[in-house]
Amino acid sequence: MDFFRTLAARTAALFRRRRLDAELEEELRAHIELAVAENMHRGMTAADARTAALRDFGGVTQIRESYRLQRGMPMAQQLLRDLKFALRQLRKSPGFALTAIVTLALGLGANTAVFSLINGLLLKPLAVPHSEELVAIHYTRSDETGQNYALCTPLFRAVEARHDIFQSVGAYYNAMMQVRAVAGNNNNVEVTGAFVSGDYFSTLQMQPLLGRVLTAQDDQHGGASTGFAAVISEGFWRSWFNGAPDIIGRRLTIANTAFTVVGVMPARFHGFNPTRWPLIYIPMTTEPIVDAPQNALDGGYYDFWLHTFARRAPGVTLEQANAALAAASVPMLDGTVTDNSHWIKDAREKHFQILADPGATGFSYLRAEFIRPLTAVFAMCGAMLLLACLNLASLLMARAAARERELATRLALGATRRRLMQQLLVESLLIALLGTAAGLAAAPAVSRTLRAFLIGHGGVASLDVSLDLHVFLFVAISAVAATLLVGLIPALRATGSSLNEQIKNSSHATSARERRRVLPGILMALEVALALVLVVGAGLLTSSLTRLYRTGMGFDPKGVVDLRFDMGKQALEGDALLLWYRNYGEGLSHEPGVRSVSFSSETPLSGDAWTTDFHNPFSGGAREVAMNMVAPGYFRTMRIAMLAGRDFTWDDIPASGSKIILNQTAANYFFPGQNPVGQQIRGDHGNAGDAYEVIAVVADTREADVRRAAPAAAYAALTQNDDRKPSYTAVVRVDGSAAPLAAAARALAAKMAPDIPAPRVTTLSGDLDENLGIERMMAMLAGYFAACALLVTAIGLYGTLAYSTARRTSEIGIRMALGAQRGQVLLLIFRENSWIAAAGSLAGLVLAMLGSRALASFLYGTSVRDPWVFAGSVGILMAVASAASIVPALKASRIEPIAALRAE
Repeated sequence: MDFFRTLAARTAALFRRRRLDAELEEELRAHIELAVAENMHRGMTAADARTAALRDFGGVTQIRESYRLQRGMPMAQQLLRDLKFALRQLRKSPGFALTAIVTLALGLGANTAVFSLINGLLLKPLAVPHSEELVAIHYTRSDETGQNYALCTPLFRAVEARHDIFQSVGAYYNAMMQVRAVAGNNNNVEVTGAFVSGDYFSTLQMQPLLGRVLTAQDDQHGGASTGFAAVISEGFWRSWFNGAPDIIGRRLTIANTAFTVVGVMPARFHGFNPTRWPLIYIPMTTEPIVDAPQNALDGGYYDFWLHTFARRAPGVTLEQANAALAAASVPMLDGTVTDNSHWIKDAREKHFQILADPGATGFSYLRAEFIRPLTAVFAMCGAMLLLACLNLASLLMARAAARERELATRLALGATRRRLMQQLLVESLLIALLGTAAGLAAAPAVSRTLRAFLIGHGGVASLDVSLDLHVFLFVAISAVAATLLVGLIPALRATGSSLNEQIKNSSHATSARERRRVLPGILMALEVALALVLVVGAGLLTSSLTRLYRTGMGFDPKGVVDLRFDMGKQALEGDALLLWYRNYGEGLSHEPGVRSVSFSSETPLSGDAWTTDFHNPFSGGAREVAMNMVAPGYFRTMRIAMLAGRDFTWDDIPASGSKIILNQTAANYFFPGQNPVGQQIRGDHGNAGDAYEVIAVVADTREADVRRAAPAAAYAALTQNDDRKPSYTAVVRVDGSAAPLAAAARALAAKMAPDIPAPRVTTLSGDLDENLGIERMMAMLAGYFAACALLVTAIGLYGTLAYSTARRTSEIGIRMALGAQRGQVLLLIFRENSWIAAAGSLAGLVLAMLGSRALASFLYGTSVRDPWVFAGSVGILMAVASAASIVPALKASRIEPIAALRAE
């Protein structure tokens, strides 16, 4: 109790300082006046009485300071005074202050931005109650690498029934890559949505902003008694319905099916997947209706589509849940897959198991894809921050050298070394805080830019990179670490015991011993070495990215526009739908700037693919071949070379026999040393109906992944597809901008098929950029870090040399007075940085050779020890070091001896 009373009194005293000082002065004056009066009563004169009273009373100043220490918080007040002094010091050197703040902001801002991405992807818990109780369900097999986080409907139902280990179980399917025709505001658009199970929201324990959530009654065939229900996000409610308060009960048409809005979820809720943000949630039992003609709901073990999660029952640990799931995995199979004993036997032999992972942060496939590049980028950020700190430490040491007489004088007057170190560290802390604040202000914009590189610009995926406790804790630790890295060594060095000798020296003289100190040189050499590592890394990644763009893809993406259609919800089918595509292509070909138009089932660089096994008597066995269905003119539009044979025509109908075109890799496999044109290949089943006549051979293309060699591929005639309602993509080669074509394409589609959503328009060059998003992000950031490293290194070399040169003015003047030439002085000063740059470059080469191995998996066609990259990096760094050193050297060579001696 006494402690809190004392603390309260001391805290209150901070805000009543003037009043308490006045009361103290009044009390001191009263004591002294009483003593003076008593001395005068004894017969002393007024002057002698006051002198004796003051002598008997003691040091007034000491009493005053002792009282202030006892009544207030001396450490806080001392810190405040140090902060004010540090601010005055920085105001006196605005150039240094701005340089220091910007340098730290570059390093800390980049670190914070990348950590925000890592936090959003890996660390940030879901915005739901008690997220630590959630688990993500997956299955494993010994013949498959990794974990599979999608279950078929029967297996989900089996897990859902395990009430002994789970309170509730939810499942969802993010239909973000599927086109959804949502009728509203008298137009058709494409929105992101999710099919969810009846217990999806109850498992997450999330309450709606308005209305109610979906329940098990909604998730049944035919919907509830009131029809199909839908829950929408707050963003969708505000953008589509202008935040109408009567939203509950309104109708929403999805895929030509009426849904009733029953609830609105708050903006902070994004579901179980932190990188997929649905705008609409509908019951998963509506999937066969909305996703027709697909039917994953009733696909059994053929369709593993549901991402499943659960909330553990009270008292059940993750280990206990996994033990129960592992023991029940085979019985679950026996109870769900009843029509394929071979599949069950194979699953048992491959040790099929259903297991649970911690689900507090949700689940996303993007984690496995991006964790390695983000880790590499974060390491580059750390190197950049360390380089910035070394640079500031070197500048502070050089700056402190100019204050040695001041510090030595304060030591002689009674200041302790600890007190001086505290003041210098507070100055470093102030620089770190200002740099951190600047970096923190820029971090959100940088994070959003990096997020765009990671997940693309198409709006399909997203990620919450907002600042939270994790980020602020990281920033606080970074600021403290930066303070210690920046300020500790300069503070120790500036308050060394030899400072008393500086009082005897002139203000600009520098002893031989001082010049021989190697610590500043070592720090600068380390800075040069780190800069070289970053420059080499940027060179390797940029060289790799350039080779990826220049690699022979087998087609020309420039000028190609993709128009993706969803034809599942309109009336045409079969030959009538095929005629629609043909007429649409004809209409589009008359638009200005259109060179050619065709169609395909698989879009290049989209990641979509399907394969078929083929064989023939010459191949010696079946081989998996990547398939694509294309219309006439596809190879001309894509500029894929026709090596032999002819293109498809609109007359290649099923009645004319199945036709196929092979790429060169497939042709060489199936017909080694022969002309494939006119010969046949068969599907792996060997039925007569699976025979295809090869009508052409085309060049290899890298349509799926530009990083890998072209696979064996085949192209079937789109005119021979037996699918009744295929959704194709129009590929259009245009001259000039794609914007006019996009508007014309949407208008033509709305005129010819008003029931379908507008085609999704992308450019193949944009798809290529997105396909190489990780490589582009890493190369861009590495280039940014390398440029910052060169700039910071140049500032450090220039600053330290300028400080040291200024302190040697008198020495240089004496040298020149004794006959030294300007060229000799220029070489003398320039040489100080030369050995630092050379030693740092040598150390940097060793570090770069070791560190470049970590980039090996990110490089394409580039050796981790590319001699051109290493030589160019050293050349660039030496050029920057020379440029930073020449200005102080030139200034030193122009010193007039008389002026230098007069200044001394």
